[in-house]
Amino acid sequence: MARTTRVRRASRAAAVLSAVALLAACTGNTEAEVSGEDDEGQASEEAAPAPGSNDETGETVVIGFSAPAADHGWMGAITQAAIEEAESHEDVELRVAEGTNDVNLQISQVETFINDGVDAIVLLPFDGAALTEIATEAMQAGIPVINVDREFSAPEAARVTVLGDNYGMGRSAGEYICERLADQPDAVVAEVAGIDNLPLTQERSQGFEDALGECGLDVDNRVAADFTVQGGESATSNLLQAAPEIDAMWNHDDDQGVGVLAAIENAGRDEFFVVGGAGSANMMREIQSGDSVVEATVIYPSTQAADGIRLARLVAQGKGMGDLVEIEVPRLVQLYAPVVTADNVDEYLDTAFES
Repeated sequence: MARTTRVRRASRAAAVLSAVALLAACTGNTEAEVSGEDDEGQASEEAAPAPGSNDETGETVVIGFSAPAADHGWMGAITQAAIEEAESHEDVELRVAEGTNDVNLQISQVETFINDGVDAIVLLPFDGAALTEIATEAMQAGIPVINVDREFSAPEAARVTVLGDNYGMGRSAGEYICERLADQPDAVVAEVAGIDNLPLTQERSQGFEDALGECGLDVDNRVAADFTVQGGESATSNLLQAAPEIDAMWNHDDDQGVGVLAAIENAGRDEFFVVGGAGSANMMREIQSGDSVVEATVIYPSTQAADGIRLARLVAQGKGMGDLVEIEVPRLVQLYAPVVTADNVDEYLDTAFES
């Protein structure tokens, strides 16, 4: 069942992006879908989007939100940040569907939002391809869909897509390792990936491989886990048994990184350094301690759904982004993937999620 969060607090300042964003122009949707025209091509009576005034309370909009089950820290932080963002706006009524990893259940949640006639839907799909059809149905029903993190397989399924930079994560991790191992051309590099059949994992691995290749290194030992503590420990144990010597390791996900560190400790290995992924508070404290194998982690923002809520509100109210000349909300917002080290960990720790 959906639950409703109504807001009674003053709106926050209207900076839509908290990280450097890569913005793409509006393409793909029909004019009727994005401009409010009816079937005969006649313009609706709604005013054209106007830039600015984003923090001013407008007409209340109902936003449906659905995401996978909060079965690890990053996903829990995603949902909590979305709820908190909605609560900061007096003109947002958020209906949060129960988190689920059941594709069919998530499809039915979106069907409910469509039947209820919500003003917008923010959807982090468990499987982007599997949710594409129902998201397209919502768009065809005149309900803008904000696609978060895991992309649909068709561009017309979303009005806006908010993404972390998975390829950029891999590049950032690889570039850091290249810099650290600049004087070791024969260094052995290991990789503990996430779920291999997910595009996001493939993109992270490709970015990592590309960055390493530019400094003459490659991935010598690679295993895939499943974004869980247990999976991270099991996969890393196997990797350590196969690789008697390692100089650097990149782990894609800090939640599974708890298991990765357990495997490293159990094996009594400390000859290499670890770069994490996602940016959990746990890994940042490891960095901060100065006596851990973890030297760095690459941020994958847990604020993506919160950004989705902000953008859904703007689209539903016919507003643009005040910091842009363009009067329409962009089709794509991609967030930056910075590297956190001992030099800057204090800047990121307070906003990090707990694994």
